[in-house]
Amino acid sequence: MVDLRNSIRPATVAASIEAAPKQVLELADLGSLFPQGTRVYLPDTGNVPLAAQVEAARRVTAAGYVAVPHIPVRRIESRGAMATRLARLSQDAGVREALVIAGDADRPAGPFASTMDALGSGMFADHGITTIAVAGHPEGNPHASEDELERAIVWKNAFAARSGTDMRIVTQFCFDPRRVIAWSRRIARSGNRLPIHVGVAGPAKISTLVKYAGMCGVGASLSVLRQRGMSLSVLATSYSPEATLAPIDAHCAAEPGAAIAQAHIYPFGGLRRTAEWLTARGTWTFGAVEDGTVAAEAGQ
Repeated sequence: MVDLRNSIRPATVAASIEAAPKQVLELADLGSLFPQGTRVYLPDTGNVPLAAQVEAARRVTAAGYVAVPHIPVRRIESRGAMATRLARLSQDAGVREALVIAGDADRPAGPFASTMDALGSGMFADHGITTIAVAGHPEGNPHASEDELERAIVWKNAFAARSGTDMRIVTQFCFDPRRVIAWSRRIARSGNRLPIHVGVAGPAKISTLVKYAGMCGVGASLSVLRQRGMSLSVLATSYSPEATLAPIDAHCAAEPGAAIAQAHIYPFGGLRRTAEWLTARGTWTFGAVEDGTVAAEAGQ
């Protein structure tokens, strides 16, 4: 391991990226899109068979990246179904990390009503998945109150401490960096010590962002686009994420001990376009950067 704690912090925070399993399976040049060691998150929208999810994760791992599949626990029907999913991902695809989320189901399909239920089961560690991402909600969550969200953060911190799990928070995408920074400070006062990876929408058309913002419950920060002089009536206009990410860069540079560790990019405008933008601005992730170290080999 190469210790970077005494090095000068880079001008831009590092980043991970999302890629739909279908995109991964269709890309002939997957291995050339991102730097080796990049974390690639694989969302589960409920319409992709497990076999395809596993194959997408396998290809991500084989390309030299770190596959981070989403596990929406409320949709999982039984402990047996969870065990099968985790076994397939770990054994067939080399998965060692996962984003564990409740998911958008109104009622749990099985024994897991929350991420706490799933994490507390010990099943992830049993299958060698010992690095866990959980969701953060700077703009709130329509399925939970602020008090419930805060209690969940406290529980997850306690779980990480007692279990030795390497855990981080990955947030929904947001257009207002001030809101994200204020939220990170608020949950720190409540006891959060987990590193935060801030969700940022990559370059895309405004119309695309409006659609996803409504679906993902982040409509509140759309007002920020208006404040920047962007008329939402001009839906073909392209959005640049620099106005969101640059203040995050500045915050992290000014406060090296801040909870915000890096960015997580939602490539609504396309993987290739997003990768080119990240490369041009010098923002990428090489191994485990949030704890001040870089792994000698990708994924270690």
